[in-house]
Amino acid sequence: MKALQVILALAALILIHEAGHFCFAKMFRIRVDKFFLFMDLGGFKLLSTKEGWFSKICPWFKNNETEYGIGWLPIGGYCKINGMIDESMDMETMKQEPKPWEFRTKPAWQRLLVMAGGVLYNFIFAILAFTLILTIWGDNYIKADNDIYVNELAYDMGFRNGDRILRMDDFVPEDFSMLQADLARRNVHKAVVLRDNDTISIYIDQARIGEVLNTPYMFDIALPFVIDTVPPTSRNAGAGLVRGDRIIAIDSTATPYRQDIVGMLQANAGGSVEATVVRNADTLSVPLQIDSTGMIGVYMEQFPFTHKSYGNFITAIPAGTKKMFSSIGGYVRDLKLVATPSTQAYKSVGSFIAIGQVFPSRWNWYAFLSITALLSIMLGVMNLLPIPGLDGGHILFTIYEMVTGRKPSDSFLAGAQVIGMILLFGLMILAFGNDIGRLIH
Repeated sequence: MKALQVILALAALILIHEAGHFCFAKMFRIRVDKFFLFMDLGGFKLLSTKEGWFSKICPWFKNNETEYGIGWLPIGGYCKINGMIDESMDMETMKQEPKPWEFRTKPAWQRLLVMAGGVLYNFIFAILAFTLILTIWGDNYIKADNDIYVNELAYDMGFRNGDRILRMDDFVPEDFSMLQADLARRNVHKAVVLRDNDTISIYIDQARIGEVLNTPYMFDIALPFVIDTVPPTSRNAGAGLVRGDRIIAIDSTATPYRQDIVGMLQANAGGSVEATVVRNADTLSVPLQIDSTGMIGVYMEQFPFTHKSYGNFITAIPAGTKKMFSSIGGYVRDLKLVATPSTQAYKSVGSFIAIGQVFPSRWNWYAFLSITALLSIMLGVMNLLPIPGLDGGHILFTIYEMVTGRKPSDSFLAGAQVIGMILLFGLMILAFGNDIGRLIH
């Protein structure tokens, strides 16, 4: 199921991205020679509209100027635009006399739009996906103004259980689930927390950002253990617990938060404990039975989720657009971390193997749309990097031409394309190497 979701998501995003180039090329009457999902390296194709079994079933496609198909190597796709130096490195066409339908004969502004079309379509898709999510499910999150429960790293950096993070430098966090990401992404030097009604400043050692990136669950939400429901089938149904009871100690050991209680229960799995319970203004002692998995068979009060609903798709568009731009900003900060060796963020770079681990093991439309929207943003931002071989490299050279009035030579563009492809292959090797290393360990 994970593999299926990865294939569907990446295939859809590749088609959307290449469709952006294709549509703008057609708009300006530029000939598109090939439109392929996946790479037909060595000329081997799983499907082609101009040859093989498909051309026999649908012969009318053979007369189309564009060859549509599916390659055998699932590492991307491409839209081969006539008269453009791209990954195909078709220099023979470039040696011929320019034709009016070629990319190279069009004005710079048209070529700029053709090259930016893929990224534009990726961002538009993300807006539509986020808007659809907000329309159907609304926006659900936990506000950042909740107490934290820290792991060993957070404790070592100066945070304590029960702290409430007020600011990270001048940034006021809103989403509790993003606290750790914000701490790493925003180059935070000082976190201000509320501790026992006092405001405390915690200075962040930038040398430890790598640990922040590679240590999960620095901040959990610190909530008291408050009973919601005791099912009649529970082994503690007759213990006397009622809705609203708060457990504050186990066997006389203070347990202010549910994480403390869970740890104590697991340590006494299969046995019994004496729980100290606060009910209104009274403090009671209640004996509890624990099963072999460390459970006492009760439902706790739920996390304090904040839910915001939107009336319809149209009214959700502004929020979807805002979420798209916010995601772009977050991913740009991630790339800055990757480009900073001291953070060791480059160790988190992954290939489609890592992407597959993000998807759930069962089909879930909310998760699929959310992850695919984020992947679309990642694909768009990555393609905007000014690296030859990526859209950003072509855009950079086109803007240079528009500013200076001088067009880079074909030999320069070909050399830059080769350098860019070498860099991209190096990035792929790093991503696959990280994934393989994680699988081994």
